Amino acid sequence: MKSLLRSDQGAGIIMLAFMVLALVAANSPLAALYQAVHHTPVHLRIGELLIEGPMVYWINQGLMVIFFVIIGFEIKQQVLEGQLNTLRSAALPAFAALGGMAVPAVVYASFNQGDAVGIRGWAVPTATDIVLALSILSLMGPRVPIGLKVFLTALAVFDDIGAVIIIGVFYGEHFSPVPAVVGLAAVVGLFALNHWKVTNPVAYIIVGAVLWVGMLKAGVEGALAGVIIAAAVPMHGDRTKSKSPLRSAENTLHLWSSLLVVPLFVFFNSGVVLDEKAFSSSSEGVWLGIVLGLFLGKQVGIFGAVFLAVRSGLCRLPERVNWMQVFGVSILAGIGFTMSLFIATRAFPDPAVLSSAKLAVLSGSLLSAVIGVLVLQYATIGSGTITHD
Repeated sequence: MKSLLRSDQGAGIIMLAFMVLALVAANSPLAALYQAVHHTPVHLRIGELLIEGPMVYWINQGLMVIFFVIIGFEIKQQVLEGQLNTLRSAALPAFAALGGMAVPAVVYASFNQGDAVGIRGWAVPTATDIVLALSILSLMGPRVPIGLKVFLTALAVFDDIGAVIIIGVFYGEHFSPVPAVVGLAAVVGLFALNHWKVTNPVAYIIVGAVLWVGMLKAGVEGALAGVIIAAAVPMHGDRTKSKSPLRSAENTLHLWSSLLVVPLFVFFNSGVVLDEKAFSSSSEGVWLGIVLGLFLGKQVGIFGAVFLAVRSGLCRLPERVNWMQVFGVSILAGIGFTMSLFIATRAFPDPAVLSSAKLAVLSGSLLSAVIGVLVLQYATIGSGTITHD
């Protein structure tokens, strides 16, 4: 049971379960209680420092720091010792991720031209939920080549890097310089701890908390502090490479993220009320842009970028991987879910537009998952003959 909970499959199942719970709670006699908990005010005061907001704010800006720490750990490991540690190995997933972000954004923008509110959501369909995508791919068992799983993992890492940059640059609030200086000082402190090979996690938690407050008060997305904290945690201790502070922290936090942080985020952010507001014609551009961006934009962008990179001679397909499998993974990458929901909460302060956006994320992700699995099932039946041309 513990191994299942630590696996991508277990995390994916838990996420889906909490999504269903949220939809049931939001559209049942429990709706009033769900909304009351959702908007329960929470305050934190330390001297003159005051941070306040509804419960959902603390989930999205506080607990999600742990989620972004895990993302930061994955990026750092892939860059230093994994599939992204050489230009040759990183090139194909990098091209794929670029296409998989650019084309969905264009698809979305084409449905929201001239709409000042709607156009703010251009980044929502650019994201991929690495946990759900990999969990679905893993459920297909040994028929899926290792190279395909590695490709999807590396693609998702580059996608995460893009999402982090987009959120930080385009979805911050009004910038305040003084807290930003405090945050910058905390960044220096974190990397000083890294330079001195400090492995005590308490030191990183304390300085990381200062960074989080500084970013939050500066108008920068506070949850992104997790990525910076992860980048500062040493990959290896000062005596032996067998004991990795980063991997120790990842092993501890991964279970918390899978069992608490992400399920709570999903529960608080996917409870869409299925009424006329969610299907309002005024939000039609947002709904169509997200659904088609995730389902069509992702597959066209990723598959098209891979095709051009391979045909031009810049890259090669991973070993034992065929074109139909690449196409299936391109569709599967349209599962935006967690990251797309997160971006939507930053893009749309209007509850009616946000409801439509959330419903679109759920619809586009579900469509991508179902069609992606069907294509991969077809691609892996008797796929002993693999081509790279």
